[in-house]
Amino acid sequence: MRRAGNDTPGPGSASLPRVADSAFGREVVAWQREHGRHTLPWQNTRDPYAIWVSEIMLQQTQVATVVPYYERFMKRFPDAVTLANAAPDDVLAHWSGLGYYSRARHLHRAAVAIRDLHAGSFPDTVDAVESLAGIGRSTAAAIVVFAYGGRHAILDGNVKRLLARYCAIPGYPGDARTAAQLWAAAERLLPHDDVEAYTQGLMDLGSTICVRRRPHCGACPVQSGCAALREGLVDTLPAPRPRKTLPHKSIVMLILEHEGAVLLEKRPAPGIWGGLWSFPEAEASDDFAALCAERFGADVSSGERMADVEHGFTHYTLTISPQRLNVRAVQPRAGETQRLWLRLAEVTDAAIPAPVRRIVALVNARALPGV
Repeated sequence: MRRAGNDTPGPGSASLPRVADSAFGREVVAWQREHGRHTLPWQNTRDPYAIWVSEIMLQQTQVATVVPYYERFMKRFPDAVTLANAAPDDVLAHWSGLGYYSRARHLHRAAVAIRDLHAGSFPDTVDAVESLAGIGRSTAAAIVVFAYGGRHAILDGNVKRLLARYCAIPGYPGDARTAAQLWAAAERLLPHDDVEAYTQGLMDLGSTICVRRRPHCGACPVQSGCAALREGLVDTLPAPRPRKTLPHKSIVMLILEHEGAVLLEKRPAPGIWGGLWSFPEAEASDDFAALCAERFGADVSSGERMADVEHGFTHYTLTISPQRLNVRAVQPRAGETQRLWLRLAEVTDAAIPAPVRRIVALVNARALPGV
């Protein structure tokens, strides 16, 4: 079956069970078996590789979004050795559009470690799994539970919300003190039996019933023991991330068009969109013609300033100003492995970030005069 520390008392902590709550576990398991998800493409398997790929894709991404990406990814990379032997560009191309690209880079690095350090076999202990790139405590526990039948507590984002409400644990889950209390609750509530169904049930409840806004408390199987519901704290728990003003950045992306092709550059890794292909960047104050001649050997004529594209990251917001330029002639330069000319029809098949994909769609919909 597969899905979709410090213990200082705080408000509501009197309701926090001091031992494993067997009633809680039984109710979660019974609900999951009747109402939970059972037919997702990564369920009903003991293959740790398939489970691992799904767990990584589901980090910060909804199930409905993940399903088509997962199916394409597994068709191209059916096992860890195939993934390890693939070119990073190929891996990123199959991840393109899913976001949080460090996940794909870590997935590839971990596959190489599985091939080289574990003889191609996925490790079967939480410590060994957690030692792989991009895998944290909760993800490692989930993999071992679902693939090997282990007994380990999980605490993904949805489960944090569920337990924060059930146990009335205050504070922002991203804070170390609050996280420690949530892990303590997860360990105490972990049943001794039916751990796979229980783990799947927590995930399903957190993503379908105990949702962030307007949770469906009337349909929750553990409502009778929920401290937040009893104390009127459902709408305030868990505490949100402390608000802060995000910095803003602005860049110009140059869309150099020549005989139906556009110029792309590979972005350095690590970093935002590291390893992906993107349009060259410039400052608004730059002389675009001089810059293109110097950097790319391209003779350009004035083109078209397109509408700005807004994009948000976790730590800042970005305004992209796309500038189309008609390339009259270009001097080939040997050894430029980090740049390539690609026909517009082929760009969407490359490993490109979501904003570039949006810009390409706009370019395709509007012909540039003189091109």
